[in-house]
Amino acid sequence: MSPQNLAQNPGPSATTRLTDDDVYLFNEGTQFQLYDKLGAHPMVSHGEAGTYFAVWAPNAEQVSVIGSFNDWNRDAHILHPRGDSGLWEGFITECAKGALYKYHVHSRHADYRVDKSDPLSFFNEIPPKSASIVWDLDYTWTDDDWLRTRGRANALNAPMAIYEMHVGSWKRIAAEQNRSLSYRELAVPLAEYLQKTGFTHVEFMPLTDHPFFGSWGYQTTGYFAPTGNYGTPQDLMYLIDTLHDHGIGVLLDWVPSHFPTDEQGLGFFDGTHLYQHADPRQGFQLDWNTFIFNFGRNEVRSFLISSALFWLDKYHFDGLRLDAVASMLYLDYSRKEGEWIPNRYGGRENLEAIAFLKRLNEEVYRHFPDVQTIAEESTAWPLVSRPTYLGGLGFGLKWDMGWMHDTLTYMQKDPIDRKYHHHNLTFRMLYAFHENFVLPLSHDEVVYGKGSLLGKMPGDEWQKFANLRLLFGHMYSQAAKKLLFMGGEFGQPAEWSHDGQLEWSALELPLHQGVHRWVTDLNHTYRRESSLHEGDVDPSGIEWIDCRDAESSVISLIRKGRATDEIILVVCNFTPVPRPNYRLGAPRGGYWKELLNSDAAIYGGHGWGNAGGIEATPVPMHGRTHSITCTLPALSVLFLKHSSSPL
Repeated sequence: MSPQNLAQNPGPSATTRLTDDDVYLFNEGTQFQLYDKLGAHPMVSHGEAGTYFAVWAPNAEQVSVIGSFNDWNRDAHILHPRGDSGLWEGFITECAKGALYKYHVHSRHADYRVDKSDPLSFFNEIPPKSASIVWDLDYTWTDDDWLRTRGRANALNAPMAIYEMHVGSWKRIAAEQNRSLSYRELAVPLAEYLQKTGFTHVEFMPLTDHPFFGSWGYQTTGYFAPTGNYGTPQDLMYLIDTLHDHGIGVLLDWVPSHFPTDEQGLGFFDGTHLYQHADPRQGFQLDWNTFIFNFGRNEVRSFLISSALFWLDKYHFDGLRLDAVASMLYLDYSRKEGEWIPNRYGGRENLEAIAFLKRLNEEVYRHFPDVQTIAEESTAWPLVSRPTYLGGLGFGLKWDMGWMHDTLTYMQKDPIDRKYHHHNLTFRMLYAFHENFVLPLSHDEVVYGKGSLLGKMPGDEWQKFANLRLLFGHMYSQAAKKLLFMGGEFGQPAEWSHDGQLEWSALELPLHQGVHRWVTDLNHTYRRESSLHEGDVDPSGIEWIDCRDAESSVISLIRKGRATDEIILVVCNFTPVPRPNYRLGAPRGGYWKELLNSDAAIYGGHGWGNAGGIEATPVPMHGRTHSITCTLPALSVLFLKHSSSPL
């Protein structure tokens, strides 16, 4: 190896990218801004423009940078090892922004040689191509006002109505080979749509770079690079900036649980199990044919926590939803006996993953106290959304998968049988405040032959739509944040397909228009009425009036705000039988104004109701001093707000 083949020593100005302290902290597992240190960074060193490269490959015999700037010559630019840290670095003057590159890694083991994408690249080619691209993150943001105040929008006592979406299949341009909208094309239409329909936040399914479009982003190879399918990093920044300018919070689905086996990715990066466990009983996820991160390795923790902070820092995301947390917590997740290795105490808990999740949440909230981390965790693991100093995992919120399962199971029953499954509606209140919950009607419920939400509903056409409106009304009456996958807001007829767009033509039909208007009014009412959101994670914010009327399949409850006069009464009729003169207890006398009625004609209902409201009478019932007699339309939900008078 002759001196002229070495990439230039980084020199004093370039070493600001990777100091001795950085190296120490990285090997210790506590350097959490790796995106400023490793990867490819265009810069000036000793008066010469070029790109500084740094990569972790401790078991490499040699690492070189190959690319469009050197005709992919493996011997042209060989990096320097940084002591015994496992890091390699160099400065290449011939390389500028826009250059394609990979690392050619020659392992010490078994003469393994491979060309790898940069684990810390900011931008990559569109699959099936897999080269990284030298890029910068320069962008002039306009969201200062949003960032100053977003803590209020993300607070646990604030309304949070989340619109989950897959960027590539929201809308497409049929005249251009059915291509997806770009980040920039999507920005204004999406922001205006969400603003009009009343959603407070949008959650993007993973936008981290992924080689297989059909994985929806859940098989990530680029933990610091947005997918190029929809544009450049700056285009994504523009999308987020535009959403912020319209008052919409932006959440990112992020996947630290596993990664794919594609050769250009993290697997066997330097010829060894660098990012994953060597033993497949710990390092391979059979369900998804993916590798599992070695959460006990210091450098892997630095890598993953840096990725989380990167999206919050450089892209201004307002929170992260972590996918498949249960698969991280349990060593025996989806494994048979003999297919997993117990922890040092003989248990099934993944102690390294638990420690990682706690440190991750601590670092996120230390650096960005006004964001939210959200766990998709499907078991009864305790204290997921409680602070680490109380023994919790430290998440801000957790998906309530139990509510989703119980409620959809109930709603799919023929109404004549629902009285035998009444517990599916009421069981949640036993655990509703064990965690800070989000109620998810997510993409997982409308794929793989499950049909759409509308398709799950029983009955004739009118009953299907009435049931769907009832499902959404029941959801918004509960104490928790809300999440709805795109298309649900207008009753998408078919299940979701990532290869097409939503069935927007359905909005030309009255019943679909009615669902869309209903969800819009639910969102705006949820946001406007403090009693519907201030107690979302507070037991004082909700109480039953009557949860025992299984024979009629009716439930009634009260939502309360912090102000004593902020009270909303909700009553749901889960049968297609109208119930006139239905009496239930009221917490106080006076007038109860009908805020929302899912059977109103504007939503596609029959127009049954209570002439705008009901006067409570001093007739005790359900342990209350007063009661009201109301008309419950078929398959409907009513929201009634206490008022001193009908005016």
